[in-house]
Amino acid sequence: MRPRVTEFTDFVQGFTSGYGGDTQTDCCRQRKHPTPDVPIPASAPGVGAVSSEPDTYPRPDEEPNDVTEQHETPNGGVSGRALQKDIPQATVARLATYLRVLAMLADEGVLIVSSEELAVAAGVGSAKLRKDLSFLGPNGVRGVGYDVAKLRARIEDVLGLSEGHRVILVGAGNLGRALVGYGGFRRRGFSMVGIFDSDPKIIGETVNGLAVRDVAELHAAVAELEPTIAVITVPDATAQEVCDELVAAGVQSILSFSPTALGAPSSVEVRRVDLAVEMQMLSFERARSAEAEAQDDAHDVAAGETVTAVSTPIGRRVADRSHVGVKHSATEPNSKGSVVAP
Repeated sequence: MRPRVTEFTDFVQGFTSGYGGDTQTDCCRQRKHPTPDVPIPASAPGVGAVSSEPDTYPRPDEEPNDVTEQHETPNGGVSGRALQKDIPQATVARLATYLRVLAMLADEGVLIVSSEELAVAAGVGSAKLRKDLSFLGPNGVRGVGYDVAKLRARIEDVLGLSEGHRVILVGAGNLGRALVGYGGFRRRGFSMVGIFDSDPKIIGETVNGLAVRDVAELHAAVAELEPTIAVITVPDATAQEVCDELVAAGVQSILSFSPTALGAPSSVEVRRVDLAVEMQMLSFERARSAEAEAQDDAHDVAAGETVTAVSTPIGRRVADRSHVGVKHSATEPNSKGSVVAP
C-alpha cells in the first residue's frame, strides 16, 4: 500500500534540516528573463509519466515545442488532490524542498529556472528532480526551464498548501516558544493561531503576539480557532494525554516533538520529530565515515610497505650515499596516495 501523503509535510521540512540538503540559489540568480509564450502540445505526457528526453537545449532541427521542461499551469490537467495518492512519500519530502528553493528564487526576482539549476540548489540530481516533478502532471518546452511562479503554485496545490493552514501549539516551553516565534512558517502558509499550556505561571503571557491559554480550554478553543494542524511540545509523560484531547476535539493532523510513540485513530495523521534520533543518525554517519577513513589509511600503509619491499634490491645492505645532504621527508605519498619510503 502506498504511504499516505500528509498535508503538512512542508511544516516538518520548515523546522528540520536533514531532509532537504543545501538550498543555495547562487546558480539561479541570473535567469530573470520572462517565460516565452509557447503553447503546451496536446501530446504532453500524462500524470506520472517520466520524460526520457535529455535536459538539453534544442538542436536547430527540433521543433520549439518539444515536451520536457516548461511547467503546465497549476490548474491544467489533473488537480493536486487527485495526484496525491500516486506520489511516494520520499518524493513528497523532496517536493517540499523544491518549494522552499522556489520561494527563495521568487523573492530574488528569478522568473525561469532550469532543472539543473533547481537540482543543484535543492541538493539532488537533475534526473531525480525531473522524475519527482513528473508526478505533477504535464511538462512543457525543452531548453527553456521551469516557470518559477507556476511550478511553485503547482507544488503548493499538490501539497495542499494553496489555502494555507491554521496551527495551534500545546506546550509553551522553550521549544514551543521558538516554534511560535519562527516567521518562516507564515511565509510558507502556516499561521500560528493559538498556544496552550497548563502552567499557571505561564498562562496569560504573550508569545509572539499570542496569549498563552489554559490547556483546559483546548476543546472549546479548537472549535473557535478551527486549526488544521496541532503541534505538541510537552514533556513525554503528558504527550499522549494531550494527543487524546486534540483527537477528541476534532484535530486530524498532529505533529509531535515528543520521542514517545503516540496512539491515535487511523483517521488521524500523527508525525513525530525526534531530534535525538536525528543526532544519532549523524553520529552513525560520522562513525561510518571515520571507519572508512581508517580502512583507507591502513590500505595505504600496507601498499607503501609493499612498494618499499619490492623496490629494495635483495641482499643490499650498504646505504646509498649519493644523496647525502639532501633532505627527505620520512614518507611521501605517490600519485595514488600510497606511502613510498624515500
